[in-house]
Amino acid sequence: MINGDRLLQHLQDLSQIGRNEATGGINRFSFTPEEKQAIELVTTYMEQAGMRVTVDAVGNLIGTYGEGNETIMLGSHIDTVPEGGKYDGALGVLAAIEVVHTMHEQQLLPSKKIQVVAFKDEEGTRFGFGLLGSSAMAGLLTEEQLQHKDEVGISIEEAMKEFNLTPYPLINAQRNDITAYLEMHIEQGKVLENEDLPVGVVTGIAAPLWLEVTVTGVSEHAGATPMPLRQDALTAASEMILTIEQLLNDTTESVATVGKLTVSPNGTNVIPGKVTFSIDLRDIDENKVSTLEAAILQQLQLIAKRRHVTLTSKVLQRIKPAKTNTALQQQLATSIEKQGIRPYSLISGAGHDAMNIAEIAPIGMLFVRSKDGISHNPLEYSSDEDIIVATNIFYDTVVELAR
Repeated sequence: MINGDRLLQHLQDLSQIGRNEATGGINRFSFTPEEKQAIELVTTYMEQAGMRVTVDAVGNLIGTYGEGNETIMLGSHIDTVPEGGKYDGALGVLAAIEVVHTMHEQQLLPSKKIQVVAFKDEEGTRFGFGLLGSSAMAGLLTEEQLQHKDEVGISIEEAMKEFNLTPYPLINAQRNDITAYLEMHIEQGKVLENEDLPVGVVTGIAAPLWLEVTVTGVSEHAGATPMPLRQDALTAASEMILTIEQLLNDTTESVATVGKLTVSPNGTNVIPGKVTFSIDLRDIDENKVSTLEAAILQQLQLIAKRRHVTLTSKVLQRIKPAKTNTALQQQLATSIEKQGIRPYSLISGAGHDAMNIAEIAPIGMLFVRSKDGISHNPLEYSSDEDIIVATNIFYDTVVELAR
């Protein structure tokens, strides 16, 4: 059995790094002093668990336990969204460390090497490009993608160099020795809560497509320009956003979100001449994502033409949906049954590093119940009891795989 008190204390201590005392939210973005402090703390936890700690070419933090040519990898991330919660990502990393720490204390020597990874920049908050570390590990990251810039014009490549990382050649971060990848994560939805279950086995992960749309009109005086003569980029963008919502309301499983909006010149008495907004489009079916993408862009162009503005779009990131490995699903279900809990399968609507690792290894995911389904929010919560139960299930699964 894992040491639940130790795990919960680690979770609490990590949550203090980047914490906004006014809101309770956590702001821990990649390549920042807050992330550096978190890395140092997690490194200490890994070393206490008997692991050798290294950092790869793109900044993935890796703790290694045992020897061998084959690797069982456990992982998640420790970066956050703006004003994020304490469990998203962090719980998966700390639970994985606790699994290894317990094995170390029990003097269980695995037949395969076990690695715990805190992946670099899963959320993509700073640069608008997420899943950075797992993309590199799976061989999917390109030099062009390292040129994504933050709001002050610093590129990912430049930020890496400031952190004393040497990302090139990117092949240095690629892996081909992973025989199984397991990730424990909060559900970020209400399915398990509705089923009154503490945990669930993930069967697949929906694919996120990130688009950036730019609407260009004409900036003119707000008082001197008659309404019928305006080429208002913001009103056009507003209609476009509502159209996206309407299109997706007609689907059953697909979702789309406009989460970021930039208005220029952003003055009270100036008609907006340029608006840039993001689209996050997701579904477990890659073909459906492509069909919806085409339908959305077609409708947006029609609105642009009618409102006499121009529209351009570009893909920020396109990730394939991923199915989890059947054998790993079965092993997780067996470990769940040992706890006297009914195994339950569900799909992840949220994206995870596991999607990229699925390109190079079998993946499995264990979800932990989320209160009210809230996530990416300071109110995000999973109970201590559920966390301990889930980590014991995770521990049993890893031990069985490592025999």
